[in-house]
Amino acid sequence: MKGKLITFEGSEGCGKSTQSKMLFEFLKRKGCKVIFLREPGSTKISEKVRNILLDAKNRSMSPVTETLLYMACRAQIVNEKIKPALKNAKVVICDRYLDSTLAYQGYGLGMDIELIREIGRFATDGIKPDLTILLDVAVKKGLSYRIRSSDRIEQRSFNYHQRVRRGYFKLAAAYPQRIKVVKVQPEKSRTQDKIREIISGFLSIK
Repeated sequence: MKGKLITFEGSEGCGKSTQSKMLFEFLKRKGCKVIFLREPGSTKISEKVRNILLDAKNRSMSPVTETLLYMACRAQIVNEKIKPALKNAKVVICDRYLDSTLAYQGYGLGMDIELIREIGRFATDGIKPDLTILLDVAVKKGLSYRIRSSDRIEQRSFNYHQRVRRGYFKLAAAYPQRIKVVKVQPEKSRTQDKIREIISGFLSIK
């Protein structure tokens, strides 16, 4: 693959979607060939499954079903969007990827971590991120931003979201070369400045 896959991760309310889109616009202005994607979603099939996954009415969904639905969405976006973009030497910015399943369904729900990795390798065709930006914010503060628009995942207990955050820290400790932790600042621009500093060095752009 000639391109680069840059993923954004983080617990609820960390500003991941906003910051990843800001970076996308920044790289476009710099003349990079770049596309923006979100997980789950970004394809017709994946967007439909996303609605099922996040619908607060689907309270009876089992952890296994949840995990496999996320993986199904991922398999579709990899095949339809990510692989073609990487082959065309594009920079792919993806709002969430396999680390999310490890954190949310693995550390959060207690699904077997190694099983998630194994299914993940199959779903992604072995495509791994070249760089991951992990945005970190205290759970209480992050959830406070989500009160009015809480989906099925966001409605879970405080302890669940604490486990997710701790899971992300474990992943960052295991993959320090790939996962770069960025503390969320009160001003969005300051958080973005730190992200751009990391990305500019990674992509060798000025």
